Amino acid sequence: MAATSMTNVNDLRAVMQQSGVAFGTSGARGLVSAMTDEVCAAYTQAFVATVKQGFDFKQVAIATDLRPSSVRIATACAHQLSQMGLEVIYCGAVPTPALALFAQSQRIPGIMVTGSHIPFDRNGLKFYRPDGEITKADEAAMLACPLQPLVHADAALLPESPLAKNNYIERYKDLLGEGALSGFKLAIYQHSSVGRDLMPQLFSELGAEVICLERSDTFVPIDTEAVSAEDTQKGLAWAAQHQVDAIISTDGDGDRPLMSDEKGQWLRGDIVGLLTAQALKITHLAVPVSCNTAIEASGLFQHVSRTRIGSPYVIAEMEALQKTGAQSVAGFEANGGFLLGSTVADHPSLLPLPTRDAVLPVVCLLAQSKQQHKPLSALVAGLPQRYTASDRLQNVATEKSKALIEGWSVAPAQMLAALSLNETVATVDTTDGLRVTCRSGNIIHLRPSGNAPELRCYVETATMATSTQLVKSVLEQLVKI
Repeated sequence: MAATSMTNVNDLRAVMQQSGVAFGTSGARGLVSAMTDEVCAAYTQAFVATVKQGFDFKQVAIATDLRPSSVRIATACAHQLSQMGLEVIYCGAVPTPALALFAQSQRIPGIMVTGSHIPFDRNGLKFYRPDGEITKADEAAMLACPLQPLVHADAALLPESPLAKNNYIERYKDLLGEGALSGFKLAIYQHSSVGRDLMPQLFSELGAEVICLERSDTFVPIDTEAVSAEDTQKGLAWAAQHQVDAIISTDGDGDRPLMSDEKGQWLRGDIVGLLTAQALKITHLAVPVSCNTAIEASGLFQHVSRTRIGSPYVIAEMEALQKTGAQSVAGFEANGGFLLGSTVADHPSLLPLPTRDAVLPVVCLLAQSKQQHKPLSALVAGLPQRYTASDRLQNVATEKSKALIEGWSVAPAQMLAALSLNETVATVDTTDGLRVTCRSGNIIHLRPSGNAPELRCYVETATMATSTQLVKSVLEQLVKI
């Protein structure tokens, strides 16, 4: 696909302004139509130039999700790398954490072509240094990076290497041991997840009986923070039909888990993260401000830091915690993606992987379920009972969302009134968007998505029914506003 000519593209900032392809909460995202070969080459060039400031390398790993546009975008990135004299290791379609793990093991950079959970008319690029995911400081350096002239030429990807996939599977076989999940019956909701074949292989090799469900030839934008009503009903029906111990899935690029208990009830990502951190005996946590307050209420951790939403912020805070001397550090997000920042005392073979991962939390919860002889629902019931729910309004311009939230940030009582809520303000948190804790204990949190034109709403209350109804009510009022 030939690129549309761009003018005055002396640096990546100019490319971003002309194309609309921009950094969000994690990586660069944009419309597929805007992610031309030229734009992809510009991002690739700026990434390599930035990483070369601190690392010496001759290879770069590339992988993709299963979006229709991903191979074409990967090809454009690979061609630019070749033009720069670098060897490309094409890992094929593998989960993002598998690409990150491989790049880290080889001490080389990596580029993941994925739009994660957003609709298939959009796509994106995630970038990994040899030591992990890029930071916000790296993004700033990339934006200011001067660019050489961008030249389009037809190019083909090299044959796929199986190393990234194999390394990722071995990581979790080594963690649990052969046959560790024998006796479990698991359903894999495959849809269009890039890990849809890897997960059945892994869990079968760990000894579980595996059933594969609903594989899709078209891209399905699963959002683990806003599970659809249709998928909610599917989970309940599948559990009743197949009598499984859990249903397992991920978002499109396999870095956010979607996991149900034995009843088919999807578990919230931050609860999955909390149970994972408990299983790994983590002492110091970094989590986004949107996560459930059961984390602190559980009393399981020596320290909990709250950050802005997005893995780069969580990673930065994990690094800050380690600089204070903390030896056991991890993070997770409300979407369930788990980031391991340090080694784990009980599992010395489990190396740190400071990027979102969907498989680690799944295997940790299943191992805990077996060790404690408890179903997953009982593990959840043992935590402080605070319930979160979230959803979003789609096709809302980011600037419109920002303006609304900025106005309410200086007058949060007006937000409650505008949303027809009979509540009074207790505390306000503007770490990321506007998070209002009411005197009743209910929490309402609004923020613009960093990845798409969406206005996200998170709530937390004492019951699931209340949280579900409150999200619905808030969104209905926002539509009117």
